[in-house]
Amino acid sequence: MSPSDPRPHLRLPADAVTATVLIEVVRISGLPAGREAPYPGTVVAHWAGSRADDALALIDGLPGSERHRCGFAPGWGVRAYDDSLDAVLFEAAFCFTCHEVRMHGTVVPPGLATQFFDPDAPPSRSLLTLFRGAAP
Repeated sequence: MSPSDPRPHLRLPADAVTATVLIEVVRISGLPAGREAPYPGTVVAHWAGSRADDALALIDGLPGSERHRCGFAPGWGVRAYDDSLDAVLFEAAFCFTCHEVRMHGTVVPPGLATQFFDPDAPPSRSLLTLFRGAAP
């Protein structure tokens, strides 16, 4: 949030953003089996380098929103990896209907686990376009 824009915005774990070298884009097909389990779905793309950096910057600055409950049916998600590619730093699942993002992973503090974004804002529409463009 900048001084000229007092609205809250989505926040990613700062250390994870710095450490991320690869993002998997997932077309989510359901809810996870447990609280820390991955969201099931098909990995439709891998983004690295400037493409991953640009996507993280876009996500990290999504304009905030109020809660809109739909039952949380995320359609898209990202999984971020560091250079070891061993474990997921964080996973974020996006529901463009209820404006909710749920995150979990080894670097996600409780305060960032559930956040809300404005799905109609231009950055959110750009993110959705990126997701859709990644799918076959």
